[in-house]
Amino acid sequence: MSEQNILKHVAIIMDGNGRWAKKKLLPRAAGHVAGVKAVQKAVEFAAENNISVLTLFALSIENYSGRPKEELSHLMSLIVKQLAKHVIALHEKNVKISFIGDHGNLSVKVRQEMDSAVSITADNTGLQLVFAINYSGLWDITNAAQRVAEKVSEGCLTVADITQEEMNKHISLSELPKLDLMIRTSGEMRLSNFLIWQSAYSELYFTETLWPDFDKNSFEQAITAF
Repeated sequence: MSEQNILKHVAIIMDGNGRWAKKKLLPRAAGHVAGVKAVQKAVEFAAENNISVLTLFALSIENYSGRPKEELSHLMSLIVKQLAKHVIALHEKNVKISFIGDHGNLSVKVRQEMDSAVSITADNTGLQLVFAINYSGLWDITNAAQRVAEKVSEGCLTVADITQEEMNKHISLSELPKLDLMIRTSGEMRLSNFLIWQSAYSELYFTETLWPDFDKNSFEQAITAF
């Protein structure tokens, strides 16, 4: 990758685990496991190519409330196990981990693993790896509006002070470089409520590749298209 093509912030909607498993006559759980391996490849590619921030859509609020309980239980268990398994390796590679989303209704065990990953990697200065878990773009904007409204009610802001810049202060990822590129796998051509505010001026890249098959070459093709 040439220097002039290096991006600061890439986000990925990791879609297609279930369809990948169905094509191979495997249970959906096998698709999620294969999806984890694709995450590892994407993280390696981002780190190797000096991308500053990689934000991954791991679980939406809609999926959290709408998936069958058995599948959701497996998915959350997988998140816990994979965080515990890989956090030290990521730490050794200087990766800084963070999370965005509404985490109040996640299990204590999941939140403990998330907090541990954040704490262990807090001082790292390499790739910033952000997982969006139980996240929604509409929730993000609504949450920001509520926080601004609180400031107004407390007398810290006037209505005239409510600008895009003020709203942006309360939107997830506001402290990170702006989003340059949004990638969605599996052929779907929509954002599915992911980073709606943040993607206002980002490039959008859609690929037919199912997420478990998204490898470093696939990532390279997305960057080249940008």
